[in-house]
Amino acid sequence: MKRLLFLALFAATAAPSKSATEGWLDPEIFAVNRAPMRTSFIAFPSAADAVPENDHTLSPLYRTLNGEWSFLRVDRPGAEPEGFFRTGHDDSSWGVMPVPGLWELNGYGDPVYTNKPYPWHKFFEVNPPQVPHEQNYTGLYRRTVAVPASWKGRDVFIHIGSATSNVTLWVNGREAGYSEDSKLEAEFDITRFLKPGGDNLIVLRVNRWCDGSYLEDQDFWRLSGIGRDCYLYARDKRRLADVRLTPDLVNDYRDGTLRAEVTTTPGVGGVRLTLRDDGGRTLDTRTLTPFRNNAGTTFEVAAPKPWSAEAPNLYTLTAEALAVDGSVTEAAAFRVGFRKVEIRGGQLLVNGKPILIKGVNRHEMEPNTGYYVTREEMVRDIREMKRLNMNAVRTCHYPDTPLWYDLCDEYGLYVVDEANVESHGWHYRDKSKNLAGNPSFAAAHLDRNRRMVLRDYNHPSIIVWSTGNEAGNGPNFERCYDWIKSFDPSRPVQYEQASYHGDYNTDIVCPMYWSYEQCGKYLAGDPAKPLIQCEYAHAMGNSLGGFREYWEMIRREPKYQGGFIWDFADQALAWRSPEGKLVYRYGGDYNAADASDSTFCCNGVLAADRTWHPHAYEVKHQHRPIHTSALDLEKGVVNVCNENFFTDLSPYRLRWEITSDGRPVLSGVIERLDVAPQATAAVTLGYKPEQLRGLGGELLLTVRYQLRERLGLLDALHEVAADQFALRGDDPAARFAVKAPAGALRVADRTVSGEGFSLTFDPASGFIRSYRLHSVELLAGPLRPNFYRAATDNDLGVRQTGKYPDSRMWATAGLRPVDFVLTKGIDEVKAVADYTIPAVGAKLTLTYTIAADGSVRVCETMTADPARKDVADLMRFGMAFETPGMFDAVEYYGRGPMENYPDRFSAAFVGRYAQRVADQFHMKYASPQESGTRGGLRWWRLTDASGFGVEICSDGHFSASAIPYSIPQLDNGTTEYVRHPGDLVSDGRTHVN
Repeated sequence: MKRLLFLALFAATAAPSKSATEGWLDPEIFAVNRAPMRTSFIAFPSAADAVPENDHTLSPLYRTLNGEWSFLRVDRPGAEPEGFFRTGHDDSSWGVMPVPGLWELNGYGDPVYTNKPYPWHKFFEVNPPQVPHEQNYTGLYRRTVAVPASWKGRDVFIHIGSATSNVTLWVNGREAGYSEDSKLEAEFDITRFLKPGGDNLIVLRVNRWCDGSYLEDQDFWRLSGIGRDCYLYARDKRRLADVRLTPDLVNDYRDGTLRAEVTTTPGVGGVRLTLRDDGGRTLDTRTLTPFRNNAGTTFEVAAPKPWSAEAPNLYTLTAEALAVDGSVTEAAAFRVGFRKVEIRGGQLLVNGKPILIKGVNRHEMEPNTGYYVTREEMVRDIREMKRLNMNAVRTCHYPDTPLWYDLCDEYGLYVVDEANVESHGWHYRDKSKNLAGNPSFAAAHLDRNRRMVLRDYNHPSIIVWSTGNEAGNGPNFERCYDWIKSFDPSRPVQYEQASYHGDYNTDIVCPMYWSYEQCGKYLAGDPAKPLIQCEYAHAMGNSLGGFREYWEMIRREPKYQGGFIWDFADQALAWRSPEGKLVYRYGGDYNAADASDSTFCCNGVLAADRTWHPHAYEVKHQHRPIHTSALDLEKGVVNVCNENFFTDLSPYRLRWEITSDGRPVLSGVIERLDVAPQATAAVTLGYKPEQLRGLGGELLLTVRYQLRERLGLLDALHEVAADQFALRGDDPAARFAVKAPAGALRVADRTVSGEGFSLTFDPASGFIRSYRLHSVELLAGPLRPNFYRAATDNDLGVRQTGKYPDSRMWATAGLRPVDFVLTKGIDEVKAVADYTIPAVGAKLTLTYTIAADGSVRVCETMTADPARKDVADLMRFGMAFETPGMFDAVEYYGRGPMENYPDRFSAAFVGRYAQRVADQFHMKYASPQESGTRGGLRWWRLTDASGFGVEICSDGHFSASAIPYSIPQLDNGTTEYVRHPGDLVSDGRTHVN
């Protein structure tokens, strides 16, 4: 079969460009003349030059192909101009396209975002392997490249880092190769096609879709073009063909071994391997003589510094290919991390320790350049992960550019490396139909997995292989699992779809979005495989309620070792209007015709520009590696727990502060902490019991941990963790019970007035429609009951399931007045308004107590009909009103400073905060939705610039918000709703809830 395939492909490359054999529609043809995959490294002339990073610009043996290419996009395959690949073809009328660059972000078509459906499903039948010709745009690239004369006698390769969905290559008019798999590089040996010392024409053809697109149905923007670096490089014919490194820890993890296996091309007389420590000191040098182009050896290192995400200690191995006379023909350098990964006792162990995975899913996606991500942007992402106390990343749902793994090695992140296989939109749960069991796609499944492992094998950061995502399960994935396990027994292999029914082809149970109950049910059986959710905590919009409860369970259950949040950053694309207004776009923003899943691409802990969403602080707090608990708070003694597995707390200082009703009264610093990994130590802060007894009000102790010096990507003074404790609790009921001073009150019709104030009840509704204080009207809308808030993105997802009553009934549940009674007492006036709410079968009573000082107490009581099972849960229960826009300042004593909610508040510490109304609504959500609420309030004030305004308190801690927008403006589905926060226009009022 292999022989026949070779002959058929050779015939195809010799045929004209419009070949009758359309390999791009044949799932069993995914490569022609493509070079074998090898571990990623850059070749250098000598060991002294070699740098262990996948940056081709550092070596003189490489020539970049990045930059502008002549470009023509035609409407469909087969519509290319005759002879477009020939040297004499006139391309003067063509446009230009940057490489790397995505067509849709450079003026050629609109970006399309879908989650599950294939992007052509609206106009073409989804029927593997067929893809449409219609709208299957084809991009043609031409560029003339000068090849140095010094490259004569060497083998020259072209590297195409990522081409979506495929690439066909011509060199000097001759077809040189074909490749599918848009997330692994395609390399071709083009030596025989080149003319060193002169100009050479390189032509590429890229189809928007091909048969391989059925395996690339990931939840992201469907863009076309070239998304990673492209370059030429020259290799000596006597060279390193591959270098594979397998580190290990032995002797109870005290000592290290490094197995080095080298493959060479013919003519190599020897291979010199040199191992150096992180200080550059040579530990060992060995020269191997290849036998049949293979050589191997095992280094033994006593007590190496092990690699982990906490302490990414790296050694360097240089490999030199030697000619028969001993001269160096080329060299390469590799980072080495001594670490051991295993599954034992139902736990994932790194270096013998059951680490916690504080992980996140990350797409290779930038708002301006799409799939193309620079080194600086990668480092920025890792820095933000470190700031968020994340220690692991899943490369959803494809292998990343090799440089990403270099940086994860260097800065310390555990990586789940995932193959570029997802067929979510084709019966993925039906084993009788899915591509996981389709023999025509078997070779493609395996090829994508094999090439990922062969390329990324040497990275210590990669601790788990993943065979794909949401593509069903079947023999194709079993074959991938079996091959990886036989080739690389040093790492576990996981697959989400093998997690639900006890399938053998996953070493880790890695489900998506299991509830606490589902997790508990699995763990109750004392499982042999650890539970690490590959996706959980759907961070879409205003979200991550309940995240704390997951981490309480993870820390309680030894075999529940964490998970990967979905996902790191909103996948919104930056778009600028002709007037220069910046908008972050999502699905459906470009046109109404294309397939779209709307905002479902925006699920980030961070916004697309990498600013933090409010829920990011909850992630940081729940991921914190240092925990404080009370030991004897009266005497100032706390327990400090170091959750790290490999590093102590010596890099950190502890700062503490005590506040009285939110005002600082005592503070101190512990400069050095002596707490070993996985240990707890008692720490005495330094305040005395007698100091506390003299203080009034609510007393809170806040403990914070800061870096004393810069560590990796984190600056000195970075706060890694914090906790807050009540030394003396708050008593809101007692505060609320304080009786207002006596004074004269007047009642005229439905107006109550006293010294300096008056308020009026509306005769139709019974609501307070006016409140004037010192002749200034405070209300711009009535004080009224409120049972609804704007939906969040995740609310909309729940609503779409149809499993629960629609919460919007509370937005339109009209109150029908039944009775209104106004009664004047000696020192106060009482008003009682009764209503029915027919839409939900409830009764409501509002009781107002107006005191002579102008204070108004409101008691809201609802009685529900227990027989009504069709009524949605309340979205909110409270009061709402509007004020004139001049009331634009908020001051409060409660949880903050960021927005917080009853199910997401652990990072929001109690304090006094002064903020602007304009800043309460979080403008970085991809779409308008509920935002701006602060909870745990002791009191809350809304004032103008002079401090004049309204104060609210309660007999219990409460929540409030003040934003420039109404609920209908933020609630998807109303006539007032707009798609982007930047399009919101205030009505000039402040809306209080």
